[in-house]
Formats: sequence, C-alpha cells, structure tokens
Amino acid sequence: MSIIEAFIFGLVQGITEFLPISSTAHIVITQLLFGYAFPGLAFEIFLHMASVLAVILYFRKDIIAVIVGFFSFFTNKTAENKVHFFFGVYILVATILTGGLGIVLSDVFDETMKTPYFIAGALAITGVALIFIERFHRYGNREEKDMTFKDSIIVGLAQTLAVFPGISRSGATLVAGLLAGLNRETAVRYSFLLSIPVILGSTVLAFDEIGSGMFSSIGAPALLVAFITTFIFSWLGIVWLISFLKKSKLIYFAIYCFVVAILVALFIDPNTVMDL
Repeated sequence: MSIIEAFIFGLVQGITEFLPISSTAHIVITQLLFGYAFPGLAFEIFLHMASVLAVILYFRKDIIAVIVGFFSFFTNKTAENKVHFFFGVYILVATILTGGLGIVLSDVFDETMKTPYFIAGALAITGVALIFIERFHRYGNREEKDMTFKDSIIVGLAQTLAVFPGISRSGATLVAGLLAGLNRETAVRYSFLLSIPVILGSTVLAFDEIGSGMFSSIGAPALLVAFITTFIFSWLGIVWLISFLKKSKLIYFAIYCFVVAILVALFIDPNTVMDL
C-alpha cells in the first residue's frame, strides 16, 4: 500500500466512523475505487483502533466519571454515583445485546451483505431513518438521570443493525436514542460512549487477524500514516459532529446517504461481491 492510499483510507475511516453515514460502506467503496482489497480484516481493525483511541481521549473525563461513579456506588450511594452507575449498566446492556445479536446476524446474512445493491439499500434506509427522526418525531427532553433499561434495549437493538454495511452505527444509536425520548446531548453522548466497548470488543474477537502478515503486506510506514490520519480525523469528526448537531439538522446527512446510495447502485457492477 502506498503512503497516499494509506492516507486516503485513514481519512475516510476517520471522517466517517462517527458521522451517521456508515464508515464500513465508505471503506468498501474506497477499496473498489482504488481496486484494492485488504488482506483480511487486520487493516480495518487497525484503523478502528485509531478511531476508538480518539473517542477515548476525547471523552476521557466522562469515561473516568462513569467508571469511578459505577464502583463508588457500591459503597456510597449518592445521587451522582447512582446516575453514573446506571449509565454504565445501560452501556453494558446495549453492548451485550449488540454483541450477541450481531454475531447471529452476521453469520446468517454474511454473503447477502456484500453486494452493491444491498449497501445502497442500507444507506437509503439510514437516510430515511434520519429524515423520520428529524421531521416526524418530536425531540424529547430526558437526560442521563432519566434513562431506563428500556432505553438501553432500544439503542442496543438499533446498534445491532450496524452489522449491515450501509447502516450507520452512530446513526442507528442516535436515532434510537432520540426516538426513545432522550435529548440530543444525552443521545449523542450515549452513542459515542457506546462505540468504545463495541469497537474494542470487535477488535478483541478478531485480534488474531493482526500479526506480522499485515505489516509485510501493507508496510510499516503506510500503517503508521493510516493510523495517525485515522486518529486525527476521528477526533475532528467527533468535535465537528457535536458542534454541528447543536445548530444544524440530521437531514443533511440523510441527503448525503441518498446521493451515495444512488451512485453505488448506478456505477458499481451489481455482480461485484465486496470483500468485507
């Protein structure tokens, strides 16, 4: 892999990972445009590690607060510790639900998900969901302290749909959180923090893919460039999305998803089986 290719893959992964437009679909499309196939899952896992590092560092204060409050609640049941404890529980519930169902769905639909038409359709569904939550659903005002197990189940089920390339994980969790009645700030924060165990879990499950073979096939310089680029643009993506959602609407992401879906359906050979 050339340095330029490494930079572009890192750029695409970093920008799209936390935006509601499906990073998996964009990585696959970028591979097709370059005519480049990753050697297994190792490189994608490597890029995801850079993205999760960015979200961990950005939300480090929130993460520490939740962890400290979670364990402190066992000995000191203050109102603040209670909120952090149950928020941590809701993250665990959604993650376990996503992990279990995700494995089942990926096994059942593995080959079906690799076609351009499927990805185009999934992107269109993401767009429809974003329009629905923006135009036809009244935003709630529930905060972190008002969350329930029902919220974690709804968001966990929605997050499971991200096993389908084209269905955005961040989009699905954000839409589900808003649909459950959470306010924007809480839904966004919950979505971002949920990404940490999900990405780390998928990394651990496929860690055997990462080895000396990845370094020899891609090259250490390209890997370094891709990792740094992914980290930087993941960080910028987080900052931009949080700022964007305070003053703008999700419908712009919906329009983008529709455009990409049309381009995929029209210009990518439908007989192509994508390497996911």
